[in-house]
Amino acid sequence: MRRYVVSVCTSIDGYQEGVAGDLSVMPFDDGFSRHNIELLRAASTVLHGGRTYDGGAYWARVLEDDAQPPVEQDIARINLDLEHVVVSDSLEVDPSWPWAAITRIVRRADAQDELRRLKAGDGGDVVTYGSATTWSPLLEAGLVDELDVLIGPAVLGDGGKLFSGSRVPLRLLDVAVVPDSQLVRLRYDARP
Repeated sequence: MRRYVVSVCTSIDGYQEGVAGDLSVMPFDDGFSRHNIELLRAASTVLHGGRTYDGGAYWARVLEDDAQPPVEQDIARINLDLEHVVVSDSLEVDPSWPWAAITRIVRRADAQDELRRLKAGDGGDVVTYGSATTWSPLLEAGLVDELDVLIGPAVLGDGGKLFSGSRVPLRLLDVAVVPDSQLVRLRYDARP
């Protein structure tokens, strides 16, 4: 059975994005990218929220830009071999997207059933980065296996909260400082 792993970056005061969805205020660093590569290498599907999904356009630009750090280009290449499932009631696959051939859209009402189907299949992990409005209901439904919380050196004071659903008990698996980073990784077993 495949695992569903959610990886989120948060400020010390519990915000996963700044005011008006601004991600540029988040404490991302190279350690964040190396952590993402580890998760992607174990995955065969990335489950996205619809609000920030751009059809792979960002990563296509990274691949074409030799000035981009090698770690970012590695992430872009790995993504090309993965299935991308987007939870959205408003998006449709646009044939002009760089990842159109490897992207499927699932309606929000079908997200839990789709995740159950994905987890029951063969292959690597299913991974989500960020997208709190997508993974939060899946966590509440008991479908998240592992929650990786990367806490960065920032206090935002306002923005999008990391989680705003009902209480969900978690079991701490480990705590570590991400190598060559100021991020602290809290890894939780989220299974009920």
